[in-house]
Amino acid sequence: MSNHEIAKSPDPKIRYHPAVPVSAANSQIVFDALKTNGVRMMSALPETWLVHLIRLADDDPDVTLVRLAKEEEGVGISMGAHFAGVKSAMLMQNHGFLAAINGIVSGAQLYRIPLLMLISDRGTFGERDPWQTEGGAVTESVLSALRIPIMRLDDPARVAHRIKQALTLAYSSNKPVAVLLTRDLMWEDA
Repeated sequence: MSNHEIAKSPDPKIRYHPAVPVSAANSQIVFDALKTNGVRMMSALPETWLVHLIRLADDDPDVTLVRLAKEEEGVGISMGAHFAGVKSAMLMQNHGFLAAINGIVSGAQLYRIPLLMLISDRGTFGERDPWQTEGGAVTESVLSALRIPIMRLDDPARVAHRIKQALTLAYSSNKPVAVLLTRDLMWEDA
């Protein structure tokens, strides 16, 4: 079944929603760029736009995927990975970033720990889910207020280069950096 087909129920009274058209190909490009740049640990909660990235991390024997109960735990996981000499990435949506601010500020920023955050940029132009819009409206402003550098990924041809740049900055500055995964990159029908 392709990402665009509707799953059929054996019971005609039950209707499934169409599958979300998340780009498996672009998710693979992002995952490959993370691996090429030495990321060997990823943390995540289930999230629609990250479904393929999470699956790729889970299926790869060279990558450890840590499933979280809440996003703030990912900050501690990444800090511990850093102390163990392992490059990591946090995979989350913007509401997850907003929920993790305490750990980011009182952990990674205070103790100057490199932290790569890949944030699905929900709630922006084209968003179909009303519950995503408020978090999407404030994500970049909050990142800026926290002095966290922001990079947008919107072109598959530039993903590898930009992820390398983000990791380089995180490690040279010993600070968190945010890479926003845009609708243009993550959706096939954007």
